[in-house]
Amino acid sequence: MKHTIQALVENKFGVLSRVASLFSARGYNIYSLSVGETQDAEVSCITLVVEAPDEKILEQIKKQLHKLIDVITVVDLTRRGYVDRDLILAKVNKDEKIGEVLSKYMIKVLLETDEYYLLEICTERQHEEEIIKDLEKIGIQELVRTGRIAISK
Repeated sequence: MKHTIQALVENKFGVLSRVASLFSARGYNIYSLSVGETQDAEVSCITLVVEAPDEKILEQIKKQLHKLIDVITVVDLTRRGYVDRDLILAKVNKDEKIGEVLSKYMIKVLLETDEYYLLEICTERQHEEEIIKDLEKIGIQELVRTGRIAISK
């Protein structure tokens, strides 16, 4: 099962490297990783999506994160109510079918040229694949995604 874990950390040089090293040293895969400052410039929020097949492994991950010197708190948001989003930027072919896709989903057109549309898609992970399939029918020239960010309800 995939878990969304949020760690508040001191905004210092090397913290992200230590967190990533902790996972790689133990053979855990990080499916998504996003880091950014909070309302306090001295604190950053790291949002990780990791797979923990059982409760024992999940607890081990959280304990190992807590042991890192610059970690303030660690929370498994999966067990709580939370809202998450990913951001996708996609460059798709110029096509009259784009109107159908734009009306079906909350997609923002950032730029329109003679050859393509540059789209901004901010959505829940569960809707991403459906949107991408619809965009593939039009023709995706380029697509990039951010890692997941999340906040408790």
